[in-house]
Amino acid sequence: MKPYIFILFVVAAIFSACDKNKNNSDNNNSNTVDSTNIQGYGILNKLPGIWNGPVTSTTALGSYPEWIVDFRPIAASQVSGKSELDTVNDIFMSFFIVKHEQKFKMAFRNGGGFAGFQRIAYAVLDSFNESTTKSYYRFIDFKAGENRVYTEMIFSGDSLDMKVFTNKYGTLASPTIHMHWKPRLAEATSTEAATTLFNFPQKKMQQDFSTTFNGLGESIFYNVAQDPYNEAAQPYLGKTTVTISIANNLTVDAAKKVFVIITTQPLFNGFTFNAANLKYRSRYVILAANDNHFTFTNMHPGTYYVYALYDKDGNQNFSSGDYTSSNFTNSFTLTDKSNATATVAINFQIP
Repeated sequence: MKPYIFILFVVAAIFSACDKNKNNSDNNNSNTVDSTNIQGYGILNKLPGIWNGPVTSTTALGSYPEWIVDFRPIAASQVSGKSELDTVNDIFMSFFIVKHEQKFKMAFRNGGGFAGFQRIAYAVLDSFNESTTKSYYRFIDFKAGENRVYTEMIFSGDSLDMKVFTNKYGTLASPTIHMHWKPRLAEATSTEAATTLFNFPQKKMQQDFSTTFNGLGESIFYNVAQDPYNEAAQPYLGKTTVTISIANNLTVDAAKKVFVIITTQPLFNGFTFNAANLKYRSRYVILAANDNHFTFTNMHPGTYYVYALYDKDGNQNFSSGDYTSSNFTNSFTLTDKSNATATVAINFQIP
């Protein structure tokens, strides 16, 4: 059974879109605008929280029973979440307000590593429908439009239905389904501190994209040096390096995997596992058994708990015979732009 140790699906290529909204006040230098002039602004209220659900995809990474993303505000008008699968596959997603073609719009940044290669895509909202029970948003490529790539997101209560379509680098006449994610909002308390700090959301321009994509055929980048809003420039985030050790008396096969799991609330009450707290899983990564450290980047400030599992039987779950840590309350705190460290010792064999 896989739900306890989740494998992250990495969305290989997502997108950007073009809003048809007109803003009569965007010719001044103010970055504060009227919310009635920003189409789809309500998405900023819907995204914060930890989302968890199955993914089906046509990518080489396949489909997975769980993909977890911890979305939190990182500015007054920006929300983001980063996830890793392993040392070469990761994704950083962000939604924020931009100025583009003399209009204020909702934008979507999606980028990261896929099989060792970098891809960063920007999309802009081109259509939406918000009601009291259901809201729809579509993001398309800033330059190539919906014929290149587009993302549809439907929010209904605590559920999200997210579909990504692509023409596979222009090899198809029209985009086909690339990825389908159907998560539920697992919990929202972890986002409260950042929401209060920024009085989120506010009607402020986060990035000026007025000339960013001039002369380009699409708003997708394959070189991080060309990224107009790279990960290093993202506000209110930090890094955490986790060091993993395995006790000498435990036999380790280098071909096996170690899972590092980070939560916002502890998974154990003393020595008793609390399955209900699995909803607080925020970040995780799958490493080779001989990897002794990993750095989580673009991580939200806050207090966390760290766990590690040597998956001896390869079933991607805590099982009898696997190795884990005997310290069930191993915690650390990360602050803005800081580099936190944490150590987890795998020294206990599960009976």
